[in-house]
Amino acid sequence: MTGHTRLDRVRASLGIAQLALQQIQNDLTADDINGVELAAILRELHEDTDVPGGLFPMLAQVVDTAARRAEQIEPDRDGDASCPLHEAAALLTEDAGQRLTWAARALHPQGDPV
Repeated sequence: MTGHTRLDRVRASLGIAQLALQQIQNDLTADDINGVELAAILRELHEDTDVPGGLFPMLAQVVDTAARRAEQIEPDRDGDASCPLHEAAALLTEDAGQRLTWAARALHPQGDPV
């Protein structure tokens, strides 16, 4: 497969993801959204059962996969490309994901799984 075809597929996939995220953003700006519903949406972004682990962990997995590939092809194998990618993946799962959980708990503590 050529790089051009791969890049086209990535662009198309990102376009689909952007449309889906725009729909979520539209839902988040609805006048009738309350704390319970917002908390549930935040939990879905981080803990969605349809996507194992949720959106952020899945995105982190994609970034981590890019980091592992960068380790193999970066010119000096010195980590200049792969280290920032590994760090970005960690920030998505550890920092951003945890903050979504905290926000959801603040909005609706009873929604936490037992």
